[in-house]
Amino acid sequence: MSDLTLNINEIMADIKRVAVSSGRDPAEIRIVAVTKTVPVENIRLAVSAGLNILGENRVQELTAKYPLVDGAEWHLIGHLQRNKVKYIVDKVSMIHSLDSTALAEEIDMKMNVLGRKMNVLVQVNIAEDPNKYGIKVNEVMDFVETAARLPGIRIQGLMTIGPYVSEPEEIRPVFRELKKLAENVRKMDFPGVEMRHLSMGMSNDYIIAIEEGATLIRIGSSIFGAR
Repeated sequence: MSDLTLNINEIMADIKRVAVSSGRDPAEIRIVAVTKTVPVENIRLAVSAGLNILGENRVQELTAKYPLVDGAEWHLIGHLQRNKVKYIVDKVSMIHSLDSTALAEEIDMKMNVLGRKMNVLVQVNIAEDPNKYGIKVNEVMDFVETAARLPGIRIQGLMTIGPYVSEPEEIRPVFRELKKLAENVRKMDFPGVEMRHLSMGMSNDYIIAIEEGATLIRIGSSIFGAR
């Protein structure tokens, strides 16, 4: 058994253990295997080991790898510029990083041409980190209400990128705040909006993310090794 397969099995065991101890169904938590700088042969190994969601940060890498990997769906998890939307809308099943009205309108326009909707998550800058993208917490409600009117997008939940901390436990309030925000959005019952997903947690803090309600955990180095 390869190191990669062992890594995946360990993460899956963690998901089951933590979900059960938190009173959650492990089946509602899915791994997004982060493929940034990962060679295609290793991505194929991950897919053959059971990971069927691949998350790419960069449009250029996604478009290069997309035709070379079968049996998986792709998510765009990194910052997306408006002028690059056209390259990925026919390749990804979800965009995790919707962070502006202009981007929402661009996605909507491209999806209308394709005649379908794009599943999106609204990226929220919970920690108000000036070095990270995302909607401010106090602007999320208005943003969701406005973006939800666009026929080419389907808002499925929220995403956040936590700040780097020396102790993973320090990030718990960030994840807890995202879950609370999602619950508040759900109560508003905006037409066409589903708060099905919370995309939060990475290799160093996915345990805490699961405890706080994550449904999509973005794991890179714990699967593929350090970059």
